[in-house]
Amino acid sequence: MLDQNFVRDNIDLVREAFVNRNFPVDGLDRFSELDVERRRVIGEADKINQARNVASKEIGALMQSGDKDSAEAKKAEVADLKSQQSDLEAKRDEAEAAMHDLLAGLPNIPAEDVPVGADETANVEVRRWGNIRDFDFEPKDHVDIGETLGILDFERATKIAGARFAILNGAGARLSRALVNLMLDVHTTEHGYTETIPPFLVNRTALFGTNQLPKFEEDLFHIKDDRGFALIPTAEVPVTNYHADEILDASDLPKYYTAYTPCFRSEAGSHGRDTRGLIRQHQFEKVELVKLSLPENSADEHEKLTANAERILQMLELPYRTVVLSTGDMGFGARKTYDIEVWLPSQKTYREISSCSNCGDFQARRMGLRFRRAGGVKPEFVHTLNGSGLAVGRTWIAIVENYQQVDGSIKVPEVLRPYMNGIATIG
Repeated sequence: MLDQNFVRDNIDLVREAFVNRNFPVDGLDRFSELDVERRRVIGEADKINQARNVASKEIGALMQSGDKDSAEAKKAEVADLKSQQSDLEAKRDEAEAAMHDLLAGLPNIPAEDVPVGADETANVEVRRWGNIRDFDFEPKDHVDIGETLGILDFERATKIAGARFAILNGAGARLSRALVNLMLDVHTTEHGYTETIPPFLVNRTALFGTNQLPKFEEDLFHIKDDRGFALIPTAEVPVTNYHADEILDASDLPKYYTAYTPCFRSEAGSHGRDTRGLIRQHQFEKVELVKLSLPENSADEHEKLTANAERILQMLELPYRTVVLSTGDMGFGARKTYDIEVWLPSQKTYREISSCSNCGDFQARRMGLRFRRAGGVKPEFVHTLNGSGLAVGRTWIAIVENYQQVDGSIKVPEVLRPYMNGIATIG
């Protein structure tokens, strides 16, 4: 959430940022109207309070002088002033609540070095890694390969659950588990993350904290009871909220967490995109990376987090590119985002496999996550960062397609073979 004072004092800057993000600015006009109303009623309430204080002193003097009738009249005047003051305070509270609701629906302000553009066409490539394989046969997609080998089953998944679900079998399931173990081992031993297993159900407060609510209500799978639970759309939600409403010591930052979880998304806004295969499922798995950082260090931590995710692709020898998202393509809560895109031979293009974002204090402000520097100074808001390290299903796809052989088998990357009980080929 944006700071109310920042929005008030920098309304033109915020308006420009929203135009760059293709976000409607009418909410800012309403915010300004409410702020004017809030200041008006606060000013009037202060004047009435001053009048009450003066009248209260006069009551004492009148009582001492024995003029009880005038004192009673003055008491009635004070009671009326008190009623007026209460009405004004109610209007103030109403304006502040409306301003809070407006702020909750406003996106983050992009960092200064984010490229300005309307959509993904303005994204800027920052680096590439790996060599794209030159096939001497026409490469198949992961669906054809997986179904032929019997390691991927969409038909029975649809029978059990419906569209956009899949079943992995045999070596396909083993490959997925191997990827999870590799990712967790690398992130904990090489990169210093603490592994955690969070709840897969979260409440509305947690969802608000990481800005899934109120904007992305329709993308969630809600549990129909009176507790307001929803299935997690990403481990970012429970892991980032781990220290919600706490004041950390500056010396304890940064904190690094990693978690493997299933994720659940209704894909309400996907409108039929990526209906074939594992690219866009209602249920999928990720290894998530979350960082809590001092504000002055979050830009550097963002670069490191992105490099941590890239490291997995390098170990798997999968070609990829990294792009910085433009203002019109970045997520609601992000200050800056790097997308890592892996090469898929069947599509002859790079596809997103990880999105690594620096959210600044946007999420911390929503969840009350602060820290205090040495010397007992006023607490400040932590900066939060997150990214996939990596999306397991999309990594599975990339391996199946990039390591496919002319006979329909799949070569297992060297780094995964210890996790596959030495299996070198699937098929």
